[in-house]
Amino acid sequence: MADTVNTAVKRALAHSERLYVPAWGWLLPMLGAVLLGVEIHLGYPSIPVWIPLPVAIVVMAALMLSLGRSRVRVTAGDEPELWVGDAHLPLRFVGVVEILEKDDKRRALGRDGDPAAFVLHRGWVGPAVRVQLTDPADPTPYWLFSTRKPKKVAELLRARS
Repeated sequence: MADTVNTAVKRALAHSERLYVPAWGWLLPMLGAVLLGVEIHLGYPSIPVWIPLPVAIVVMAALMLSLGRSRVRVTAGDEPELWVGDAHLPLRFVGVVEILEKDDKRRALGRDGDPAAFVLHRGWVGPAVRVQLTDPADPTPYWLFSTRKPKKVAELLRARS
């Protein structure tokens, strides 16, 4: 029973990606965790180093994993939707779809941005997609979100809206 549900869910997804932190993004935080564990041992020499060191490393690893839990999904089916994190948007409300490269994304997040917009930004993901909304009842003017595959996401949104 569970296999048929998982298969149906996999078929219903037109695109799915997790915005995980790449390996190079783990180096400095993990080094900081090691230094913190050693520093705690130096400050409290009665505590053996094997206690604060693994605790600091595990806490940092959990933090890094939680930073990469956000997903970008486009579902197919009767009512296709765009899911960004926990938020979802029916594709019938998708207007103009723009791909923003690194520099354009920086401006859109700064001086050119709208404070009422829905934003899911991950600094370690270069490109982004901006989706104008056509729902008159929604006060959000657009969604701006990071994605590693902006062309594929934009194509899916344009084709299904």
